[in-house]
Amino acid sequence: MSVEHIISRIKQLELESLKLEPNRAQRLAWEQKVQDYAQGFLDKVHDTKAYIAGGEKDHTLYDFGIPEQGRSIDTIIEKIADQVDHYGINPASGGHFGYIPGGGVYPTALGDYLADVFNRYSGIFYASPGAVKMENLLIRWMNNFIGYPESALGNLTSGGSVANLIGIVTARDSKGITPDLIARSCVYATEQVHHSLTKALRIAGLETTNLRRVHMDERFRMDVTHLRALVEQDVEAGLKPFLVLGSAGTTDVGAVDPLNKIADVSEQFNLWFHVDGAYGGFFALSETVRPLFAGIERSDSVSIDPHKGLFLSYGSGAVLIRDVEAAMNTHHYMANYMQDVIDNSSEPSPADLSPELTRHFRGLRMWLPLQLFGVEAFKACVDEKVWLARYFYIEIQKHGFEVGPEPDLSVVTYRFVPENSGANGFNERLTRAVQNQGDIFISSTMIGNQFWLRLAIVSFRSHKEHVDRAIDILATTKNRLLEI
Repeated sequence: MSVEHIISRIKQLELESLKLEPNRAQRLAWEQKVQDYAQGFLDKVHDTKAYIAGGEKDHTLYDFGIPEQGRSIDTIIEKIADQVDHYGINPASGGHFGYIPGGGVYPTALGDYLADVFNRYSGIFYASPGAVKMENLLIRWMNNFIGYPESALGNLTSGGSVANLIGIVTARDSKGITPDLIARSCVYATEQVHHSLTKALRIAGLETTNLRRVHMDERFRMDVTHLRALVEQDVEAGLKPFLVLGSAGTTDVGAVDPLNKIADVSEQFNLWFHVDGAYGGFFALSETVRPLFAGIERSDSVSIDPHKGLFLSYGSGAVLIRDVEAAMNTHHYMANYMQDVIDNSSEPSPADLSPELTRHFRGLRMWLPLQLFGVEAFKACVDEKVWLARYFYIEIQKHGFEVGPEPDLSVVTYRFVPENSGANGFNERLTRAVQNQGDIFISSTMIGNQFWLRLAIVSFRSHKEHVDRAIDILATTKNRLLEI
């Protein structure tokens, strides 16, 4: 094949591939259409439903397919509006009280926009010193209000699941849990621990370790007397306790374990103490509930999600690790093709502290909102959620509902016990009826063999008017179901 033929082919392909590099006029036209839709969405966000059912039956998005030739931006946005921004849970709604709602403060999108446009690689300091400095600065800020020393660091992750995984594999390696020791090793957690942690144990090769379920008190907090007894029994039996999993805000009921007392046991028996603060960690910014977090600074690692308690868009998690060298020993790797990377900086690279190499530049989506709003606005918003939960806890009882423990943070469990029918079945019907009505979205859980409703107040758009609306809908729907 001649060079002339190769050049001719290259020129032909270049003409087609240049479509991927639109000119300024085209970029601005597309951007304006997207901005118009986004601003329209935000203008009406307070009037949109929190949930719309029926998406599972609509398959027109599949029919739309992936085209060989490009479509117009108007056609594309119309399909997004009809298929994506329509069915299911609307996390942007102030009436979203189910699960742990996501955030979505507007500057998050601007940060992502800029990060995606210039597409800086934030995995290695050599590639983008500014991006790595920004991410490490954010991690150090979180370490500071958690109470970790200046030498601690961590990683910005996609969410709590990866953050918990990083914490667990770092604990595994730091405590020398080699394959031959797994069957003799012991992990301690309550039944309220988040399922991402037990999933992380499996992914980390620790599925066959001895997972000890620690008793809880009446508020679903870890019983540290029982924890100590279990560890002592395992030591006496010649086993190897190495990890205790505490919670700073459980998903089911929002409970915060007695972290200081767990830290005492962890230090006595040389256990790695990991705290799952994915939901609750940012509530440490609230002066109202800050005392509940006493002892978190004595842990070895913490997961914490900015897309929950800092109200960022989904895809914003973090793991904070006291011993940076331990995280480095687990995650650092140097490939031959990276031999040109010369890093004399004192700044650890994110790729050396997590499983990810290629990664999104996550720092800008967090840094920009903090710069624009300042920390005080976030503190106020977090504290507001605490008081809204306490308000709902009191007011819902006035309508005949039974409640679980007084909320530690911003999750309230409640149910209605009818006189002439089963409570579980009634509350399940109540949940479905409220969800299908759509103005608010609530979720449920099983505690023991009892069906409970949950109200998780985490959205930055949720205010007293939304909680009052939830109370009214729950009371009205309950009364209607009782009449059937």
